[in-house]
Parts: sequence; structure tokens; C-alpha cells
Amino acid sequence: MAVSRSPLNPIIHPKDIKSTQPDFEVICAINAGVARFENNVILLLRIVERPINHDRNIYLAPIFNPESGGVILKSFNRSNPVNDFTDPRIITTPEERYLTALSHLRIARSQDGIHFQVEETPALFPKMPYETYGIEDPRISEINGSYYIQYVGVSSLGIVTALARTDDFRTYERMGIIFPPDNKDVAIFPEKIHGKYYALHRPSTSAFGKPEIWLAESPDLLCWGNHQHLVGQRISGWENGRIGASAVPFLTDRGWVEIYHGANKANRYCLGALLLDADQPWHVLARSAAPVLEPETEYERIGFFPNVVFSCGALYEDGKVKIYYGAADTCIAYAEIPIEQVFDGLSG
Repeated sequence: MAVSRSPLNPIIHPKDIKSTQPDFEVICAINAGVARFENNVILLLRIVERPINHDRNIYLAPIFNPESGGVILKSFNRSNPVNDFTDPRIITTPEERYLTALSHLRIARSQDGIHFQVEETPALFPKMPYETYGIEDPRISEINGSYYIQYVGVSSLGIVTALARTDDFRTYERMGIIFPPDNKDVAIFPEKIHGKYYALHRPSTSAFGKPEIWLAESPDLLCWGNHQHLVGQRISGWENGRIGASAVPFLTDRGWVEIYHGANKANRYCLGALLLDADQPWHVLARSAAPVLEPETEYERIGFFPNVVFSCGALYEDGKVKIYYGAADTCIAYAEIPIEQVFDGLSG
């Protein structure tokens, strides 16, 4: 696959981003939704920050308090054997699970698509009781001149997907939850198909089923139904652990192309591609036999969570797929692939 990575990668690094409060530090800038607006490339970044901890004997979990609008800290003793700290992202107790950091969404702007100015304040910060552990992984669908943001809310109540709308990337209307727990990786098609909106999503299951890609339809972007399973993971190889939608689908002369993510059982994340019928997106025409992008460079293999390339946004321009992706759950990188190379890598 003829993948061209930017020689300036990573193009956005957490060390260059100001935290929301002086006693916090930004540890990740990842998984950005992308859009074109007023001749700029807009990235809606997931910014992950955590409290600065000077006590080696405890772990801290930041939790948004919807009543006060502030963030409280919960501490856990490292020596307590009932608590599990093996995953750096999660604290697991006998009663509950907590995140070690809090995420919000922030705008970055660029004229050339490579050099970005990151705003110092959040575009969207946790607000609802369903977002007390943070908001994550936005996708942006431009529909009739408005930009619809699908993002994940995390709390002790589960993982939901909510919707927000903006016309200017300055002010935002929150439209509420569109997929209940546990559901994420929602990517709304950027136009109606035969009078209906469609979205890819990934329900999570516990006793049965696997984390895979589903399709839903809606008359108004708010009420979603007629859910159907679209694509499953493969038994072996690079996507035998889980799969989910990544970028918002884009239309080509061969059909809808969806850049999706897959992970193997060792949690190595790669990107692949699906080709869906233009008029009947529930028909999968072809699928990547091998990844279109996989962790190979040092910044993709080493970081907060290693061996990860994970995208929430891509632009299809000038015959190329321009992918903005989180690398090793730490920073934002950029790569582009000729669309013909993507098509050449598909199989029925």
C-alpha cells in the first residue's frame, strides 16, 4: 500500500497543548474528527488530561461533577490488593471502574492541513451526568451546511453516543444521546440515501456477540432504528479482536468508502477499508484484505497505549484519502493514500 506519512509527524503533540487547569497535565491529543470550513482544515481533537500527582502511593481519578460544573478527584491506594491498576487507562475496584484521565474536545485549525493552531479552551467539555468520566472520539458529518458531531460520553452509567451541531465551530448545540449504553464508533453518512439518514455504530455485548459494525437508519438524526449487523471481525489476523467505524463514510464513483479500525487479540490497532453500495449501504461490496495503515513508526508503536493507529476523521480530496489519526494513543499524525491504492487492496 502506497502510504505517505507526513515527515513532520506527529503534527500535534500533547506537550504543545495547554491544560484546562494548572494542576492538570495533557497526556494525549488523539482521535480527531475532521472537516473543511472556510478554507481551513478543522480538527476536533480528543484532549486527555489528568491531575498532576506527586504522591507515588496513590492513583487519582478525575470525575466531572454535573451539579457544580467542576472536576473532583477520587484517590485510590496503590497497595490495596482489591484494586486493579494494570491498565494505565483504568482503575478497577470491586464496586466500580474509573478512568485515570478526563477527556474533552478542542478545536485545531490549519490552512495547509499540517500546521495547526490548537485553541486554548475546550469546544465541548463534559456537561451531562452521562459524561462524568469524559467525552471522547468525535466524528464530524457535514450535512446541508451544518456540522453534526457524534461523540462518546463515558460515565458509571455506561458508554453512550451523543450528538451536537455547529454552523461555525464557535458555538455548539447539544442535541442529546442518540445511542444508549453501550454504543460507540458512530459515523453518520453525510447525506440522505433515499430519504433516510444512515449511521454506522458498534454496540457492545457481554455474554453473546462480538464488538462489530452495525448499520442504523433515521428520519431526523435523533431517532435511530432498523438496526442490522453489517460487518464482523475475521477469525484470524489483524482484526480478530474487534472492529468499528473510524472516519465518516465518503462517496466515490464506486460506492461509499468507510475507513474503519480493527484490533487483534493483542490490542494492535490498524485501519482498513470497506466499500458499500451507493444506494444500499447495507450491502458490503468489498473489504480490505490487509490494513491500509498499521503501526510501523516509533510514534505509532511507543506511547501511552502502544501499537495503535486509530482514526476518527479523513478527507477525500484530489484522488487521495487524507487520514488524521491518533498514534499510540498519544499524538496526532497524518498520512495520505491514493484512492486507487485503497481500491486495489479490496477483495470481495
